[in-house]
Amino acid sequence: MRRGQKINALLLLICAQICVISEIDAQIKRIDSQFRIARLKYSGGGDWYNDPSAEVNLLKFAKQYAGVDADPKYEFVEISNDNFFSYPFIFLTGHGNISLSEYEIRRLRLYLENGGFLYVDDDYGLDKSFRREIKKVFPEYQLTELPYSHGIYSCLFQFPNGVPKTHEHDNKVPQGFGIFHKGRLIVYYTYESNPSDGWVDPDVHKTPQAKREEALRFGANILVWALTQ
Repeated sequence: MRRGQKINALLLLICAQICVISEIDAQIKRIDSQFRIARLKYSGGGDWYNDPSAEVNLLKFAKQYAGVDADPKYEFVEISNDNFFSYPFIFLTGHGNISLSEYEIRRLRLYLENGGFLYVDDDYGLDKSFRREIKKVFPEYQLTELPYSHGIYSCLFQFPNGVPKTHEHDNKVPQGFGIFHKGRLIVYYTYESNPSDGWVDPDVHKTPQAKREEALRFGANILVWALTQ
């Protein structure tokens, strides 16, 4: 092959590679522009992985009824993962123990103080360990019950009585707690309500349809609030 032909072939190869890279970059931008939820994988023995259809159904609902540009699929992440900070919304649930390392405590605090949002739903049995571990993350802050007038209860659908009761645990009043940093709600915690049980596929918990729709509407409120702060 002559020198000129070799140069032309090389130029064509470079152009082809640039086109491929540009297309990959465009795909990444499209993916990153969509709202995603990551399930938090934690240590300690709790079943962080239970009911994986919950986020998928909630994202589908939010896409249809709230106009959220969502990517409705199940994803999980560990605090130590390199891509942890790429998720604007982290969801934590389970029935058992949570244990965070010192490194995870520092990274979770950094994530939340710099725009991240953590939603925690007690699926029964999570309360004690969650309160213990979140106190390690923010020793100077308290989990404070949100008043019914807080915007999270009215930003999309109306919940004048606060957190709805989706799944009965101990016959206690459902509550929603928060941690604020510089006026922004960074951690939201639902107790004695378990709305994420209502997000899962209908045949899993046999939740009545009316309760399921209520839970999805409430979940959409949480997403909208996290997105618009």
